[in-house]
Amino acid sequence: MAFAAGMTVFPGGSVDPRDSELPESAFAGADLDAWSSLLGASGKSLAAALICAAVRETFEESGVLLAGIDSDDVIADTSGEDWEADRLALLDRSLSLAALLTRRGLILRADLLRPWAHWITPEVEKRRYDTRFFVAAMPDGQRTRHVGGEADRVVWQRPADALAAADRGEVGILPPTASALATLSAHATVADVLAADRTFETVQPKLSIVDGQLQFVMPGTEPVAEPG
Repeated sequence: MAFAAGMTVFPGGSVDPRDSELPESAFAGADLDAWSSLLGASGKSLAAALICAAVRETFEESGVLLAGIDSDDVIADTSGEDWEADRLALLDRSLSLAALLTRRGLILRADLLRPWAHWITPEVEKRRYDTRFFVAAMPDGQRTRHVGGEADRVVWQRPADALAAADRGEVGILPPTASALATLSAHATVADVLAADRTFETVQPKLSIVDGQLQFVMPGTEPVAEPG
């Protein structure tokens, strides 16, 4: 890959223009005006697209789908051949998430998502990204699985264990991912994570020369990491 090749990352990717097509009535428990304010999005359409992209990319890259027939339901199993056909159709963009949910009579369980972090790539980088991170509990009955595509393997592990593997040099992790893992590992349980009273702030590091070396400098801090 041109960006972050060999890195350990969360499921995710770019917003598809069609991610904004899902009507507000198809979002369980979602006030898109509130989401827009919370995510720093320029209106409900972008907020809807960001939420849809998070749900769609998670399904594309891990087989986990946050959707159900109503606000009290989540799909229990997405491992069947019909679900795999739909996942592949999302990947090649022959199907949109809005069309998939409409055909299956499902709504998107936006109420299961919690915003976690917002990172913007340093201005000096050639490739710029404006990325929101979300957290959610694994739906009962569903399982992550290796579905191929962009990743050479899929790993399910505790945040602290992922950070420890990076410290040992076994995996590479970019600063935004490491930061998210660190803040997640401060909580003992998934319930604690979902209940956390967290301030959703935008983080945009800068690159500076410190003691003759190029380093990332976090807003309001001393240099924290050298770029890979």
